[in-house]
Amino acid sequence: MSDGTADSTTATGGTPAATDQGGPAAGRGQRIGSLLGSVGGQNLSLIGALVLVLALFGWLNPAYLTWANIKVIGDAVTISGLLALVQTVVIICGALDISVGSQVGVASVVCAMVFTSTGGSALLGIAAALGAGLLAGLLNGAVIVFGRVNPVIATLATLAAYKGVAQLLSKGAAQGYVSNDDVFVFLANGSIAGIPVLLWVLAVVTLAIHLLLKSTDIGRNIYAIGGNDTAARLAGININKYLIAVYGLAGVVAAVAGVLLTARTGFGHPVSGSEGLELKAITAAALGGCLLAGGKGGVGGTLLAITLLGALDNGLTVQGVNPFWQNVAQGALLVVAVVIQKRRAGERAVGLPT
Repeated sequence: MSDGTADSTTATGGTPAATDQGGPAAGRGQRIGSLLGSVGGQNLSLIGALVLVLALFGWLNPAYLTWANIKVIGDAVTISGLLALVQTVVIICGALDISVGSQVGVASVVCAMVFTSTGGSALLGIAAALGAGLLAGLLNGAVIVFGRVNPVIATLATLAAYKGVAQLLSKGAAQGYVSNDDVFVFLANGSIAGIPVLLWVLAVVTLAIHLLLKSTDIGRNIYAIGGNDTAARLAGININKYLIAVYGLAGVVAAVAGVLLTARTGFGHPVSGSEGLELKAITAAALGGCLLAGGKGGVGGTLLAITLLGALDNGLTVQGVNPFWQNVAQGALLVVAVVIQKRRAGERAVGLPT
C-alpha cells in the first residue's frame, strides 16, 4: 500500500495524480471549457439571444415555429445574409461598403432586362448581373484607391449613384418576368435534399468566404491590412490591390443576391426589395463580432447575427407590429454593437475626461 502511494505521488513530482482530483469529470469539464472557448463569448451571446427570440415569438404565436414560417425566415435571411458575409470581409480589411443594397438593385434590373431581351436566356441574364456587380465593386475600389476617398464617403456616393443607375435602366419600374423560366423557378422554390436552394447558395458562399479568410494567405493578408495597414505595407502586402479585389468580391456577391431577389419576386426591381439591405448587412457584421476599425471578425458570428435579425423581423411581422419598428430595432442593435466594441477596447467616451 505504502509503495503504491509513493509511486503515485513521486511520479508527478509530489503532486497527486489527475485521477485523484476529479478524474473523468475534470477531463469532461476541460473539454467543455475548450469547446465553449472555441465557440467564443460573442457567438454564445448570439446563440442565447436567438434561442430567446425563437422561444418568445413561438410562445406568442405557435405558427411562428412551423416549418412553413421557418422557411420564410430562411428565404429572407439568404439575401441579407449574402451581403452581411461579404460586408464582413470588407470590414475585416478596414473598410466599409454602404452601396451593397444599391448594387443588388442594379444586378436585379440587369438580370431581368437581359433575360427578356435575349428571348429568355437565364444564363445570359445571370452572367450579365454578375458582370454588372463586378464592375460596380471594382469602381468602388478604384474610387477609394486612386481617388484617395474615404470608403464611407465613396460608397455613400455610389449608394446614390447605383440607385440612380438602376432607376434609369428600368425607368423606375419593375422589369421583365422570370417566373416562367425553369432556372429562376428552381432558384426561388427548388430544394436539394429537402433544403431550399436559396439556403444552399448561402451555405456555399459562407463556406467559400470562411475558407478564404481562415485557410489562405489572401485571408491572412486581409486581416493584416485591417489590423495595421502600415505594418502590412512594410511587410510587402499590396494594400491597393487587396482593397480593389475585396470591393470587387463585394460587388459579385451583391449581384448573386440581386439574381436571387429577381428569382424570388419574378421581376427586376430597381429599389424595392434592396433598399435598407446595407444597414442590415453592417448591423449583422458588427453584432457578429467584426471590429469596425478592421482586423477582427468571422463568418460564424455574422451568420448567427443575420439569423437573429431575420428571426426578430419575422417575429415582429407575425405579431402584426408596424414594419417601421424593424428599422428602429436594427438601428438600436447597431448602436449597441458599437458601444460594446468601444467598451471592450477601453476607449473613453467622447467629450469626457480620460
